[in-house]
Amino acid sequence: MFKHFINLQWKSFFRSASFKTEIWFKILMAFGALYFIAVFLGLGFGSYFMIEELGLGDPLRVVNQFMIYYLAFDLVFRYMLQKMPVTNIKPLLYLPFKKSQVVNYSLGKTVVSFFNWMHAFFFIPFSIILLTKDYPAANVIGWHLALMALIYCLNFVNVLANNKDNVFYVFAGVFILAGLAQYNSWFDITVYTQPVFDFFYDVPWSAAIPWVVLLGLYFWSFSYFKKHMYLDAGLATKKSVAKTENLDWLNRFGNLGTFLKNDIKLIKRNKRSRTAVIMGFFFIFYGLLFMGGIDVYKGPAWKIFAGIFVTGGFLFSFGQYVPSWDSSYYPLMMSQNIQYREYLNSKWYLVIIATIISTFLATFYLYFGWEAYAAIVVGAIYNVGINAYLVLWGGAYVKTPIDLTSNKKAFGDKQAFNAKTLLLTLPKLFLPMVIYAIGHFTISPMAGYIFVALFGVAGFVFKNKVFELIENIYKKEKYKTLAAYKQKG
Repeated sequence: MFKHFINLQWKSFFRSASFKTEIWFKILMAFGALYFIAVFLGLGFGSYFMIEELGLGDPLRVVNQFMIYYLAFDLVFRYMLQKMPVTNIKPLLYLPFKKSQVVNYSLGKTVVSFFNWMHAFFFIPFSIILLTKDYPAANVIGWHLALMALIYCLNFVNVLANNKDNVFYVFAGVFILAGLAQYNSWFDITVYTQPVFDFFYDVPWSAAIPWVVLLGLYFWSFSYFKKHMYLDAGLATKKSVAKTENLDWLNRFGNLGTFLKNDIKLIKRNKRSRTAVIMGFFFIFYGLLFMGGIDVYKGPAWKIFAGIFVTGGFLFSFGQYVPSWDSSYYPLMMSQNIQYREYLNSKWYLVIIATIISTFLATFYLYFGWEAYAAIVVGAIYNVGINAYLVLWGGAYVKTPIDLTSNKKAFGDKQAFNAKTLLLTLPKLFLPMVIYAIGHFTISPMAGYIFVALFGVAGFVFKNKVFELIENIYKKEKYKTLAAYKQKG
């Protein structure tokens, strides 16, 4: 039966309308996986010797001390990015398949997820190093098995907590505060958590405890999904009290105001769009990595790179998914007498307003000097004059219907990656760095800022011409987009 499900999954992949996109994404995923494997292997083989060289104490005890943060970060990372066990059950419900078989297959897909077995590239080498350093074999094996069981426990915790955003935010907030408290010597959570991980090493048979917990979580997940595996549970629409928001002050802008009202309501009422706004806000602090003293980002052009991200958070998180935000009613929109120019103009104004707001919120970068904030302002001008068009242009090729009720894939979607969107990424991020470098090294740093700003102003001057080009691309891609939005699963 599992072979049959795998066969169906294989056919679904090759027969998908987004097959070419899937291939691109799989290639990118392979490179990403190789990178993480290399990082984990490096940590696995090198952690013992680095800790020993720094004189922090017994390397195993040090790893146990900070293991709580390792597991907490893993859970947060999973919640944001790990794909949930989704199976299209509609065509299966009237076929002679047992519910238990479908549920076991869906949960089994999460068990073999890269998010689980990538940790083996850290724990196996680290355990081998411990054995070569004459640590008792039984104790090391017990500790290793216990930690791997905990990794898989997090897998099923993530499955059960899927879309429980309030729980996620509270959990992430608690551990961020715990980390800050420990850094500032206010409170050390590891005093209470380290003995637990030490216990798995000191008492090898205790490795059975997390495995029993793992089995309990699996059967809990199995029972939950089997219980809710029927159409009314999976397809019923949640009903909530409707709230009327007129936003009459936007009526003065005509059709543009109508589109803006729809976008504002969409952002306020839906989980995924609110997540995009939150992400855009946190991008404001991204520049601290470049201006806060990290040596690898000391190059002069990196400040422009930071300025693009600091002011363009909403532009990238929201703008790249135009028109996918409207995918649920896009076919209806295309059957109306709506001008593409007015529709695109409303999205453009929305990202421009967000860029301006981000620029004002980022005034605290003046603490790092006027050049730091100059990079922010210049980055904002470039975002307004160039990147605002590029994200709209790239959106024509991103045929990803968005589930507005879920914040999953809020950090990107596989169908957002294809040859055309990747090529459009170059002028978004690297072209301003090149332009700045030319001015910086040939004349002066101020000239570099002026060159980047002039490019942004030029883009703004030629707005009408650029919008004609983008509008034609949207018209050309219209029916491919409609077909993609109709495809489910």
